[in-house]
Amino acid sequence: MSEVKLSVKLGPLRLQNPVLVASGTFGYGSEYADLIDLNRLGGIMVKGTTLHPRAGNPMPRMVETAAGCLNSIGLQNVGVEAFIREKLPFLRQYRCAVIVNIAGDSYEEFEQLAERLDGVEGVHALEMNISCPNQEKGGIHFGVDPEATREVVSRVRKRTRLPLIVKLSPNVTDITMTAQAAVDGGADILSLVNTFVGTAIDAKTRRFKLANITGGLSGPAIKPLALYMVWRVARAVKVPIIGMGGIMNATDAVEFLLAGASAVAVGTANYVNPHASMEILEGIEQYLREQGEKDVKHIVGTVKRCKPGNEF
Repeated sequence: MSEVKLSVKLGPLRLQNPVLVASGTFGYGSEYADLIDLNRLGGIMVKGTTLHPRAGNPMPRMVETAAGCLNSIGLQNVGVEAFIREKLPFLRQYRCAVIVNIAGDSYEEFEQLAERLDGVEGVHALEMNISCPNQEKGGIHFGVDPEATREVVSRVRKRTRLPLIVKLSPNVTDITMTAQAAVDGGADILSLVNTFVGTAIDAKTRRFKLANITGGLSGPAIKPLALYMVWRVARAVKVPIIGMGGIMNATDAVEFLLAGASAVAVGTANYVNPHASMEILEGIEQYLREQGEKDVKHIVGTVKRCKPGNEF
């Protein structure tokens, strides 16, 4: 049986395969170490990390929805110093890439995080969570204002030599504008999409189900929207893309690759099937063999228009 090449190169970042696990859905890796072989992953995008520890939002902060879930965790994490001291040593023993998702409420916080993590052994890339409220601009999120996106990415780019991934928010009118702004600021790679803002109400109690009222919607319900945005951004910019949003199985992942993503991140699926990432990796390899493709990069962005014909 012929060998199938799964390794991918995302700008300056090399991965042994295109399957990563998305930030916020996989903890710090140790939570899943007894369930799957972490060495087989392309990379782990660790839980969102801030300059100082955060307790997160009050309970309840997760709600199951039709074909998905809403979360309002509020970036609960141990802080960057505890991450380096307590969490990173565990991750260093594995050969998959470790990507640290960083979040801040000001330009300075993002800069300090990038500077602190630059050169730290075992950190292979940074992923900027720009779906954060920019307190210097009255609370507007960095990721919905192209100028703020360009500025914060540019500042971080000057503070680190690590490959820089910018995670785009879908809660915008035209995602290609923020994508281009991130690239102009110095992003090496884009990851998309982050969650969609939503809410849930209990009709019996007439109360919101989340203590914070709103949360981020993820899961299969958002896949068609995420897929469309990946396709649009892939046509608008020239940097590699990590696609995410409702990927539950290998077919979902392949669709993102066909739309233009060079790698994929598995998120909510980890909650319902801890083995999802492994099954997706195996499924991608099987798909390539069935299609007669020897390299995963050969299918990236190769989607074509449908043939005219009857609908039924």
